[in-house]
Amino acid sequence: MSERSPAPGGLDLVETLVNTLDLETGADSLDTEEGRARLALAEDDVPAARELRESLRAVLLAHAGHPPHRTVTPLGELLAAAPLVVAVDPADGSAALAPTGGESLTARVAAAVAEALVAGTWSRLKACEAADCHWAYYDRSPAGRGRWCSMSVCGARAKMRRYRAKES
Repeated sequence: MSERSPAPGGLDLVETLVNTLDLETGADSLDTEEGRARLALAEDDVPAARELRESLRAVLLAHAGHPPHRTVTPLGELLAAAPLVVAVDPADGSAALAPTGGESLTARVAAAVAEALVAGTWSRLKACEAADCHWAYYDRSPAGRGRWCSMSVCGARAKMRRYRAKES
């Protein structure tokens, strides 16, 4: 839904996962082979991916100052199943956080969240405040106070609702 550019670094993975479900239409790209392939998921991985997606959505809503959309498993509990280690490249000494349990989606998300924490970008990934949207977006506004994934869609709808409420 968003016309915004993708989130930086590993946050693009988190944004992509959260945005696999269109709340307005109910379309879930995890139901399709192509949608699963984008995230390197097998069909058996889908229930866990959906649980992770909704836990992430709740956190992104919190980043935007909104309550969770529903009761979810706390994100910390899900990410605890994917511990990370510091991997150091012997050739150049560069270091990065790497999952210890393979390349599961949860492990990749845990690494992306850790990377974003270090970079100071984690709290800029938010979920749209529109109840029929909750699309993930990266807030690039100078003050970090973005509210909608798209000003021309969700923002315009919210402003029109406020205007109509005043008129009635």
